[in-house]
Amino acid sequence: MHKIFFILLISSIILTGCSATMPNPGINNSQLAPCPNTPNCVSSQAQDESHYIEPIAYAGSQQEARLRLLQIIESEKRTNIITEREDYIHIEFTSALFRFVDDVEFYFSGDKADKTVIHVRSASRVGRSDLGVNRKRIERIRSKFES
Repeated sequence: MHKIFFILLISSIILTGCSATMPNPGINNSQLAPCPNTPNCVSSQAQDESHYIEPIAYAGSQQEARLRLLQIIESEKRTNIITEREDYIHIEFTSALFRFVDDVEFYFSGDKADKTVIHVRSASRVGRSDLGVNRKRIERIRSKFES
């Protein structure tokens, strides 16, 4: 009996992780979507400390920053670029084990010849906690970007 319950529980988690969709991706009035009231999201445009993460700064043009970021994304595992525009990129990251999908967005603002600010948002589609995965992902991308 316990074995059947466990199998049903794991199956429902996997199916839930694969079927959710991101609410309202994209830019609205120069803003990424706000984080939900769960700890599985980080955003450089968040107003609260628990969700806030620094944007990525680049000492160069928006086009150079975008190309560099795309190189980094292509080096990451289990990624799928959903939208790619001059000022915005939306990627799906899929976890290896349960196939949960996280939506990661990059918004390029501050288009000056010598400085670009990249706002970020990384959020799990389902669940409450992500064990810090979204924050770690953005910090890993930032580290690669700065090296």
